[in-house]
Amino acid sequence: MSIGFTEILLIVIFVLLVFGAKRIPELARALGRASYEFKKAKTALSEEGRELMDAAEKAGENEAKKEEQNCKQA
Repeated sequence: MSIGFTEILLIVIFVLLVFGAKRIPELARALGRASYEFKKAKTALSEEGRELMDAAEKAGENEAKKEEQNCKQA
């Protein structure tokens, strides 16, 4: 199910009637800024999650090494 040319044309006409030609560039800029901020936040959260996973893996490896050394000493 995709949007055809007619549906897009109706949406554009509706937006022109509701917001007027002068406000459309402002709305487009605001939408672009919001999209940019969303992508930036998504990237930052993804990177933070990756860093936390790496730290957890390193902690797990260190814990396993300590356990192994304790078993050898006993």
